[in-house]
Amino acid sequence: MSVPSLLPGRGQGEDIEEDASPLLPSATAAESLSLSPRPSPPSHRGSEQSSHRLLAYSDALISIVATVMILPVSHTKIRADQELEESLQQLLTTKIAVYIMTFLIVTVAWASHIRLFQVIERIDDVLALLNLACMMLITFLPYTFSLMASFPNDTLGILSFCVCAIIIGLIQAVIVIYGFHRPYLLNAHIYASEDQISYKYQILKMILQAPALFVLAGILSFIYCPVAYAVLAFIIFLPYVTQCTQWCRNKIKGPKELQRVPFYTFHPNEPLSKERVEAFSDGVFAIVATLIILDICEDNVPDSKEVAEKFNGKLIEALSEYGPEFLAYFGSFVTVGLLWFVHHSLFLYITKSTRLMGLLNTISLAFVGGLPLAFRLTHEFAANSRNELEAIQISCVIIFLASLFQFAIWAAALYNEKETLHHHIRYGGKEHAFMFAKLSLYPSVAFVTFCLTYVLSKFSTEIFHLMQIIVPFAFVLLRIIVQIVLAILAWLFSRLKPRTSVLTEEEESAISVSEVAS
Repeated sequence: MSVPSLLPGRGQGEDIEEDASPLLPSATAAESLSLSPRPSPPSHRGSEQSSHRLLAYSDALISIVATVMILPVSHTKIRADQELEESLQQLLTTKIAVYIMTFLIVTVAWASHIRLFQVIERIDDVLALLNLACMMLITFLPYTFSLMASFPNDTLGILSFCVCAIIIGLIQAVIVIYGFHRPYLLNAHIYASEDQISYKYQILKMILQAPALFVLAGILSFIYCPVAYAVLAFIIFLPYVTQCTQWCRNKIKGPKELQRVPFYTFHPNEPLSKERVEAFSDGVFAIVATLIILDICEDNVPDSKEVAEKFNGKLIEALSEYGPEFLAYFGSFVTVGLLWFVHHSLFLYITKSTRLMGLLNTISLAFVGGLPLAFRLTHEFAANSRNELEAIQISCVIIFLASLFQFAIWAAALYNEKETLHHHIRYGGKEHAFMFAKLSLYPSVAFVTFCLTYVLSKFSTEIFHLMQIIVPFAFVLLRIIVQIVLAILAWLFSRLKPRTSVLTEEEESAISVSEVAS
């Protein structure tokens, strides 16, 4: 189903494209730099290249790296006779926490990559090779994560991760220095500035903050590993802590006017490339949908000797034993696909992506990346067992949180809707109610399913699979349902107004009669 088929009118998609304001850079950010005309950088066709393909390759690579880190968690061996609750406490809880933290740190590096190439808009061979060196270290991060997940209290895992992150930050700093050494590679607004040196030092200062904290985390890992993990977690929220600190300083000492690059402000409304956010998100959804099939290919292909001896050579009878696994696969794929559909529908109406929206999107994608774990757990244990019940509840929680943070993206966009949203889904827009229903459907259904599995635990499997079947049809009929609900509400309000007016007329006539009688 395509999104335009759900939108009223044929030309609505065209209206969205026409009304969308260009993202890079935003008008307000551009005005803050200079009000005079900005000359374009001179062309150096002998060495200058477009960065489009390099950025697409980088986004694909980072999305793969961020997503495959769920594999050490989802492939944790749990015996069928082992209590899942105990296994979660002993085997999974630490791994899941480290996975989410590492996923967010990788996406912090990706967001830094976005900001970096919003400053440097063109590349040459040297920048392409430096970016490849950066990507090589990013692809090594899953191995360091596996060490941390398997040996959370060992210094080597944390230290290896920190060393990779430090070198990545240093390479990005070298890219900035090289870019400012060849100004024709820079953003046109920075190229036109008369104070490029201050811009360069401002960007370097902000880029090197994270490597400095990674050095601190590496040192603390020799002393006490939990404190090192706390520092790593702090890096995720460093931009918001910095912004809060700056706000407090301005309140105490007064605002300090500085000429800032609009892509390095640490402000929640700092613009991020919407196209790259969409590309990275699409990569995560695509990889998660593909990872789900790996367990089917690995564990559910019967051995030829077993088929010949146990099933008399009848392959279809051998495959029938894997029915629950195939059902769980198709249900999980539908869930991933519909979460992508909601994400796509939302970003169709977003005109500018901000740092805060990027953080909420990253957290949502981290839970989407946990769906392979949910899929593996739902068919790992015997039917109607306590383990199966808890696995289904874990799946509901993952789906609920992934969809809830998608809703939070819209809520953050509504806070500054004039800059970030198309007018159709702003407050009072003709698509506002429909978008609200579309974004709230999965959190509501996942929450209700989770509650029902507690009340009707004997039927938890049936309830969960019924939810997976009903949700696609609910999306198909959602627009009709919303229109019916809105029509009913409009009818109720219209009925209330005439009744109020009739009562008023009767009261007025009664007063006039009483006055005449008197």
